[in-house]
Amino acid sequence: MDLNEELIVRVVDLKGDYYQIGLELGKELMSLPISNHLDQMNELTKNSNTQKAKELIKDVSPNLFQELKGMAVGLGMELDSTIKLFSGYDVVFPEMGCTTLVNDGYYVRNYDFSPEMYDARIVFMNPIDGYASVGFSQQVIGRLDGMNERGLVVGLHFVNNKHSEEGFIATTIVRMLLEQCSNIGEAITFITNIPHGYCYNYSITDQSGKSVLIEASPQQQVENFTNPLICTNHFESETLKNKNRTQVYESIKRKEYVKSLITEGLSPMSAYHHFNDGNSPLFFKHYKEYFGTLHTVVYSPEDLSVIIGVGENSKPMVFSLKEYIDGGLILPEYIKGTITI
Repeated sequence: MDLNEELIVRVVDLKGDYYQIGLELGKELMSLPISNHLDQMNELTKNSNTQKAKELIKDVSPNLFQELKGMAVGLGMELDSTIKLFSGYDVVFPEMGCTTLVNDGYYVRNYDFSPEMYDARIVFMNPIDGYASVGFSQQVIGRLDGMNERGLVVGLHFVNNKHSEEGFIATTIVRMLLEQCSNIGEAITFITNIPHGYCYNYSITDQSGKSVLIEASPQQQVENFTNPLICTNHFESETLKNKNRTQVYESIKRKEYVKSLITEGLSPMSAYHHFNDGNSPLFFKHYKEYFGTLHTVVYSPEDLSVIIGVGENSKPMVFSLKEYIDGGLILPEYIKGTITI
């Protein structure tokens, strides 16, 4: 028998320099029952090359390195151990799904995974020495999707973990893009010059209204400027198709359904409801198989607004990143929703 389960997403507010933010993150984790989480992370990172990770992060994201240093202090943990567990370098990660549409100046997305391995955190972050952003976290410092103060929006889409090399997982790459890049051009330069651990799609848009899909494998990255943009969980370029999973039918089916929505002229809010409806072909309830919809989010780069819903048929909550940066946004402690297990 199906059971309704409450899903609670914490709303996290982080301000200060990156070391201070890391220190706060470490203290936040210490206040939670994290033993199971750390055991899980130890298993996922057991073969990680910590020294290589440290060298790369120092080079490509000095701010993130400072955050990890502060996090180590907050956790009372050695820096190398913190980097191993949380940097997202050379990490084994299970399959996940997601569907994105970029059209008419907004970016709407469903994220599909398991509540057991979901951070259940949305982070509003305003660092002293980097771009402010809002996004859903994974592995604490990583981001599944997000938007920064310059209107750059990025989301990840798992494709395959069989064609792997030593490199960063997509959640860390999304976080670095939001932290350092102001537009699509800068994002493309960054994403094609960083080592990728696995095969992922990255759906990206900015305030120009343009959008780009980057198919990224450890060996090669292919960019495709397209608007509207529809992105699911398979590669379409001839050079990377051979790296897809054996079964991509469901991913193709989702993409075809989203195509049918484009002619409807959906507003950001109506797009949200299309994606968040529990009866929608885009909403999944296979939580035990790591493919259940956990959140729906709409980012609007032009006015820096974000619409958020947790679980299915969730009453949307609307926030302004600009208002947050200006200090006028009062954030709730939690966003709650319901999923059917």
